[in-house]
Amino acid sequence: MDDYNSLSDFLKEFYIPTYVLSPEPSSETPALAIAPPQSPVLVFINSKSGGQLGGELLLTYRSLLNDNQVFDLGVETPDKVLRRIYLNLEKLKDDDLACHIRDKLKIIVAGGDGTAGWLLGVVCDLKLSHPPPIATVPLGTGNNLPFAFGWGKKNPGTDRTSVELFLDQVLKAKEMKIDNWHILMRMKAPKEGPCDPLAPLELPHSLHAFHRVSPTDELNKEGYHTFRGGFWNYFSLGMDAQISYAFHSERKLHPEKFKNQLVNQSTYVKLGCTQGWFCASLFHPASRNIAQLAKVKIANKNGQWHDLHIPHSIRSIVCLNLPSFSGGLNPWGTPNPRKQRDRDLTPPFVDDGFIEVVGFRNAWHGLVLLAPKGHGTRLAQANRVRFEFRKGAADHTFMRMDGEPWKQPLPMDDETVMVEISHLGQVNMLATHDCRSKSVYDPSTPRHQDEYDDNEDDSVAEEGEEYRKFGAADTFKIPDEGKHINNSKGRASRRN
Repeated sequence: MDDYNSLSDFLKEFYIPTYVLSPEPSSETPALAIAPPQSPVLVFINSKSGGQLGGELLLTYRSLLNDNQVFDLGVETPDKVLRRIYLNLEKLKDDDLACHIRDKLKIIVAGGDGTAGWLLGVVCDLKLSHPPPIATVPLGTGNNLPFAFGWGKKNPGTDRTSVELFLDQVLKAKEMKIDNWHILMRMKAPKEGPCDPLAPLELPHSLHAFHRVSPTDELNKEGYHTFRGGFWNYFSLGMDAQISYAFHSERKLHPEKFKNQLVNQSTYVKLGCTQGWFCASLFHPASRNIAQLAKVKIANKNGQWHDLHIPHSIRSIVCLNLPSFSGGLNPWGTPNPRKQRDRDLTPPFVDDGFIEVVGFRNAWHGLVLLAPKGHGTRLAQANRVRFEFRKGAADHTFMRMDGEPWKQPLPMDDETVMVEISHLGQVNMLATHDCRSKSVYDPSTPRHQDEYDDNEDDSVAEEGEEYRKFGAADTFKIPDEGKHINNSKGRASRRN
């Protein structure tokens, strides 16, 4: 809809005129006749998400707003869209309306967690002077990112009323900063056999997903294969990633069976049974347990590294940034005052520069999360985490980032295989005022006794400069004026 005057007053608060979006001339209402919108939005929709819902949502948003501010991610990638728009905004820096839209701009992304992570990676890599905050529409299976920020985990309605209700929430939403996490994997070039990640799907968001760096990348090291990526919710290693890989592989073979969120979730549980996740001690060799597979080290904010004890029964390890995993569960929980004192643990804040490391023995252990105040085995909170894989321990393992799994080949003759997770700045999110994600700087964050858990199942012992970008938009360039943003200041410190 390009007829501004026919819009309701409510929808005008989100409208962006075409001349702001594109340098091409348009014949729309002159800028002087357009009131500055309170909450101008760019809408990115994965039309293949949610069965038919993505395509239906695309049509509804385009019927309510300017066609040119609603983008199908299957047609145009977000880095190209944002590059074009921000270059045009730079040319319009003397235009009052364009400057107002730039300062107030928000992004809505509709898709699964992988799609949301794609947008987050692009916005981080562009280093915009005014990075827009992002709201997420839950169109995937797990929908952990939307749920963490109050946008729900069920697939939404696609009719006009449902979309207008969501836009009203965006209008009233608060901004929150969340930590970004960079992941780097490096290994010697194997004498034989592949080492590239094996994805179960051809993923359009591979621009920021785990991938090999180019020969000219600053992270490249001669004689080694180097891979990198970024995540905002979690990185996991072990059995949970294996089940996710099986699920995505099955969906690739039989897409017609995965048109409904409820069916997807039930299929996921069935695969957990067939993969032996409920009887892990019987169906899976001890050599695949985390402690036998890799040595794990953690670092505090001062850069001091320590070995992390991993119980031998742990078969899955999750490095968690947000309190939402596997469909909205919270593996870390909230440690009670004694544990906070004795083990120096805190609640899972999303902007404190620390990541929570949690272990699971099997699916029965995971079901503990369904109980009030249930949680996994709390292993550590750290600023950096490193996995050093043991030589010959396995010829492959399974990994997962923000809902996207892959099978990772491991050279049997290499003792230098290393995966390292490190903090890399922050990004702006939009959140409802009652969302479960909490800021360490927010005085309204609950710290009352009834918020703590009393579960004693924590069977554990006491416990650079090259990381600059995710690689989501390497080719993006913008004029020099104010092109960088520093999102890394204001971290809270913790005892170690």
